Amino acid sequence: MAVAVAAITALTSVIRSSSASTVMGLEKELKDAANALQRCNDTAISLKAGCDLFLRYTTRTSALELDNFAMVKKKLIERGRHFADTSKRARAAIAEQGQRFIRSGFTVLCHGYSRVALAVLRKAVAAGTQFNVIVTEGRPDETGITTARALKDSGVPTSLVLDSGVGYVMEKVDMVLVGAEAVVENGGVINKLGTYQIAIAARAHSVPLYVAAESYKFARLYPLSQRDLPLERKQIDFGPLLPPQVAVDNPSRDFTPPAYISLLFTDLGVLTPAAVSDELIQLYS
Repeated sequence: MAVAVAAITALTSVIRSSSASTVMGLEKELKDAANALQRCNDTAISLKAGCDLFLRYTTRTSALELDNFAMVKKKLIERGRHFADTSKRARAAIAEQGQRFIRSGFTVLCHGYSRVALAVLRKAVAAGTQFNVIVTEGRPDETGITTARALKDSGVPTSLVLDSGVGYVMEKVDMVLVGAEAVVENGGVINKLGTYQIAIAARAHSVPLYVAAESYKFARLYPLSQRDLPLERKQIDFGPLLPPQVAVDNPSRDFTPPAYISLLFTDLGVLTPAAVSDELIQLYS
């Protein structure tokens, strides 16, 4: 289960077990619970976006106007459960949308470990499409190896390339498919470090880059550069040969501007980057 979906499920449980006797009291408990969840990982963008969307979805409803608080609570639990169920089904909807873009004989380049991107590839396999995948190594957390193992188990011919070898293999690639940690207001994406340079190489070779992302990852952020991202770093051991005086800069994520993205496969449909802002307005209105 994705962390945002787990948070949504937890917040629904908060409504169910709440001892509040007023709507304001219940809303406060929900906000406190959402803040507590976000403190578990204050740099997890999808976690914050999922919590924000849940609070907007559950508390912007005519059910709050009912005089019977027990009925209000019941309606909110139903609404929260519906939101959680919809979020869980998002992956299947995206897989159905995205698999149509994979053709027999294609070589697909993947970067990072994305459950929803894997769902797209598995759906294409189930539809009888024969293709192969090149997976980046994905240092420092070996996400490429995890993805390669999952693809092998699904019967997809897979090869692994060093992160620095993307430009070398791009001329053999027909499409790039990545997930996203967050989709931001201008249609760009925040994803595993290296996505941006892959997007640049793909553009240079006229290879389309597709992003698979659930709508609960749509975040009210507007980064203009890499410096605008929430800071998160991964530990990596370069071994004893690295001089102790040498600083290591190893951010975990980067920002890919919308100009490098062809389409986004989402549970709201197949979107252009320009359409994301309109969807965000509807999600948070």
